[in-house]
Amino acid sequence: MALCVGLDGHSKRCVYLIQDEHGNGAGEGSVPTTIEGLQLMRDRHQLPPGTRVALESGTMAFFVARRLVRLGLDPVVVDAHEVRQKALRPNQKSDRRDALELCEGLRRGIYRSVVHVPPEPIERLRETLGRRRHFVGLKTMQVNAVKRLLRAAGLQGLGRSLGTDAAWEKLLRAVAIDPSLHAFCTTHRAVWWCAHEQVATLEASLRAQGEPLQRDLDRLQTVPGVGPIVALTVLAVFSDVRRFPTAKHAASYAGLVASTYDSGERVQHGRITRRGSNELRSMLCEAAHHAGRPSHPLNPYFSSLCVRRGYKMAVVAVAHRLCRILYAMLRHGTDFDLSKLAIEQGHFERTTVRHYRRKSNAAVSA
Repeated sequence: MALCVGLDGHSKRCVYLIQDEHGNGAGEGSVPTTIEGLQLMRDRHQLPPGTRVALESGTMAFFVARRLVRLGLDPVVVDAHEVRQKALRPNQKSDRRDALELCEGLRRGIYRSVVHVPPEPIERLRETLGRRRHFVGLKTMQVNAVKRLLRAAGLQGLGRSLGTDAAWEKLLRAVAIDPSLHAFCTTHRAVWWCAHEQVATLEASLRAQGEPLQRDLDRLQTVPGVGPIVALTVLAVFSDVRRFPTAKHAASYAGLVASTYDSGERVQHGRITRRGSNELRSMLCEAAHHAGRPSHPLNPYFSSLCVRRGYKMAVVAVAHRLCRILYAMLRHGTDFDLSKLAIEQGHFERTTVRHYRRKSNAAVSA
């Protein structure tokens, strides 16, 4: 008889509930969140290999899921939002009730938002990218804080570019006449330099972790505007592109598709859903900014959208297209092909005829 297990995992203990295929209770209890504790649960109730175990997505979900796989069980990680929406009594929450809801939902097959559990190398790559993103944000915070101090002192022209250590040295020399402002800038510069060193260390680690994926990294970087960090983020988030049946599903996973309200004769499309990977969406939008250059192959597409809908919407639309292109390249194992963009390549010139123009200062004074 097939069994289903609902497991509510926390940092110290896991509460579980077991049912058979008819919904009858076959056991319940709690065990420590360790490999020994999970093994005790399996041996105590004699769970056969391949028994499905439903978990709620969270901090401990991947940790517990990998240890269940080592024990021969089949973990199913369900999105926490869907679990809460389909709960019978959402206002009466307890660990045992959560385990019961997970077990019931798994047995009846009502869950659709099953979270992909990536392999351990991909999980480490995701964590390293997340740490790099944190320290890059810390560097940006220091630059913004210094610019705010300079604006308050009427010296906003000094903080235009603070991306290098030489620029910081130049700024400190310029504000040396104000001891208080110099002390604040020195403090922010010290934090910026510390974060800068951590970013360099993490990028070296990313290069080492990306060696097994070097073939796919080189393939993705054939797309103009896609660098090593964007390519690594795509590989880390997609993990296995075969889990997406089409490019549209991959773009939806990145949250780059328009929301839809369809009722009767009314069909309304709104903003992008923003459901999915924030990291992938932000990296694709950064790569899409390069399409504003005339030398970029997506510039004709970007320019027409920019005129009709605005710069920001053009960036999001190009990011959506980049996501589909990168997915197709990984799925089919091909490099970037310019001939598939439906654009012409060449040296094009445009002549603009104007009936009026502003007079020069010399002509006005005469």
